Amino acid sequence: MLIIASMNDITQAVILAAGMGSRLKSFTKDKPKALMPIAGEVAIVRVIRRLVASGIHDIAINLHHHAEQIQDILGNGSRFNARIYYSHEITLLDSGGGVRTAMDLLPEDEGLLVHNCDIMADIDYTRLSELCPEQGCALALVSNPYHNPEGDFSLQQQRVVAKHENPLTFSGVSAWHKDVLWQYSSHQAFSLLQPIRQAITNQQCFGYKHQGFWFDIGRPHELVQASRFYHEAYL
Repeated sequence: MLIIASMNDITQAVILAAGMGSRLKSFTKDKPKALMPIAGEVAIVRVIRRLVASGIHDIAINLHHHAEQIQDILGNGSRFNARIYYSHEITLLDSGGGVRTAMDLLPEDEGLLVHNCDIMADIDYTRLSELCPEQGCALALVSNPYHNPEGDFSLQQQRVVAKHENPLTFSGVSAWHKDVLWQYSSHQAFSLLQPIRQAITNQQCFGYKHQGFWFDIGRPHELVQASRFYHEAYL
């Protein structure tokens, strides 16, 4: 049996919301991807509500494209029972740089959940926290969607390894021990895949295959699908 020395429950998160939403074309001309409506509620609010319901109340959000619109809607987070901190990116810092820079705004703690704003899913954050090793990360993986048929990584028991047989796709939701990310400089642009691959090399990246629903609404087709799903399932 694989034994993982994991952290305690994670109580803070970074939501990545600075992207231009270019795949959504005309949808994001006048508003950011984070504010795409999903059955009557914008995407980032749905993410925040799930985080708070899981005990995560301190949330940093990186902003760039139409940043003021997101701030106007979310405010300080009090109406969601959250404390929201904003990390403004003058120049886009990519996924890893966005997380590392936003981390500076959060209270001191070892654990961190990272969530793309365009992922609508019922991923188990507690399970990710339990899988996250003391000096590594944990990924929620999903079956390969049509836009990524070759996948990203593979699983050996609960350990994430380089892609080989039965590849899976990274969901866009992960848990981290902050020490892994403190090694990078704030305001430095880099992809989150960089520390993920280093954690894999160090055998400190774990994960599981998410079996619930998952939508990447950064694509028009899935935005429509997600809206239909939420309307039928939750309204």
